Amino acid sequence: MLICPACGCENLEGADACEQCQAPLTELSLPQATTPVERALLHDRIEILKPRPPVCFPPESPIGEVLRRMIAERVGCAAIVDDQQRLLGIFTERDALQRLNVDVDRLRHKPVFSVMTSNPTTLRARDKIAFALHRMNVGGFRHVPIIDDNSRLVGVISIRGILAYLTEQSSIG
Repeated sequence: MLICPACGCENLEGADACEQCQAPLTELSLPQATTPVERALLHDRIEILKPRPPVCFPPESPIGEVLRRMIAERVGCAAIVDDQQRLLGIFTERDALQRLNVDVDRLRHKPVFSVMTSNPTTLRARDKIAFALHRMNVGGFRHVPIIDDNSRLVGVISIRGILAYLTEQSSIG
């Protein structure tokens, strides 16, 4: 953990700015890259991954409808948003397996907000890829919603996208 020198807040290693006061933290924790892939991870920002447009639903949407669209669009998550595109939660394949499982038919008419993950971790397009990878690893999740400075949802990145990026970087280096 990094301790912000300005406010004392604990931040995850690799954060560019303090989550609480936005003071710059880049000088506190600069790991030394030894390979081209490591240099790319520490330098490149999420925006280079071209976050995928989110599949969005209002919280009252039936679970069955959300699942059908996720399957049709071949995505692993759906964003649950309010009418101003602010993220309320996320519904993932893991949520479907753990919270619905064999009861999916019985629960398909229930609103998705009843089984979504509320207040998911989010990142911004300007955050470093290494930071995203760290957050995903620590949190144990495969998708991260990307928000803008007005907290509106603008995209989603996945571990699959990061792995594709890493594969490309290793073939360049």
